[in-house]
Amino acid sequence: MTRKRRRMIFVLTGMVLLSAAVGLVLVAFEESVTFFYSPSELAAETPPLGRAFRLGGLVEEKSVKKLEDGLTVEFRITDLAESVAVRYRGILPDLFREGQGVITEGKLGADGVFAAQEVLAKHDETYMPREVADALKEAGQWRGGEAKE
Repeated sequence: MTRKRRRMIFVLTGMVLLSAAVGLVLVAFEESVTFFYSPSELAAETPPLGRAFRLGGLVEEKSVKKLEDGLTVEFRITDLAESVAVRYRGILPDLFREGQGVITEGKLGADGVFAAQEVLAKHDETYMPREVADALKEAGQWRGGEAKE
């Protein structure tokens, strides 16, 4: 085998290995991406069942209900145009309350109820998550100051 041929095989092998590594990184990245939906976007475009995503908006007034087991809470998230039922099992953040901005992370069930695995609430009087503020602005329902990160 000539020196030129060995070099060519080495370069081709390196390119194949590099392509495989890039492919694996892209697949892993795609699986770890978590998309954000507002209730209006969720009504217009349903994500695949079993796929985790974030759902954000305001906790709808008079929608919070604690179930008999004491740990499960059901409530509705709204962007003032559409609303989505959410079920969460766990301890809610201290700042969670009706009319406040929240972001939940979980999966949409076959029954149309969003099963949240995490609930994030605002941390002070001026905070509104950027995604929630943008969704409210897009729906023409924004009634506050600028969103902070």
